[in-house]
Amino acid sequence: MTRALVLIDIQNDYFPGGAMDLVGMKEAAARAARLLEAFRSAGNPLFHIQHISTRPGATFFLPDTEGAEINPSVTPDVGEPVIQKHFPNSFRDTGLLDALRAADADELVLCGAMSHMCVDSTTRAAFDLGFRCSVAADACATRDLQHQGASVPAAQVHAAFMAALAVPFATVSTAEDLLGG
Repeated sequence: MTRALVLIDIQNDYFPGGAMDLVGMKEAAARAARLLEAFRSAGNPLFHIQHISTRPGATFFLPDTEGAEINPSVTPDVGEPVIQKHFPNSFRDTGLLDALRAADADELVLCGAMSHMCVDSTTRAAFDLGFRCSVAADACATRDLQHQGASVPAAQVHAAFMAALAVPFATVSTAEDLLGG
């Protein structure tokens, strides 16, 4: 039984001044950094996921831009895998599944951004692939959304998606609880 960390899209465009500034991203990244250090210290497998937009009309995570770079708060160490993706689901057309299998991972701790998009898609896919999943809710961030003329605040978007993931897809917890604190 091996527990692996999957850090999803903790990239510069999601931080203040980026092309898609998320609510609470700095705080979420700080908690993700604590998880990253704990996994590094324990020698457990970890995977950085980096979204590179190839969709026509994309406005963020554009190839070869500073915004697409992984944020310094969770910079990969030499030898740590960085898996690039082009879709919300981190498994779609990537080597993530093979890498997790090679690491003998059967349990995943997921965090990153956006709660309602890539974290949700990746967690559901991981569950469908047979992984036991935990999401560090306070190490995830999202943004306000618009629907039929109504504004949905980021906190409500995040809460709704964490609640939806909690049964049956993942244990939804805090980074501190996942660290055993």
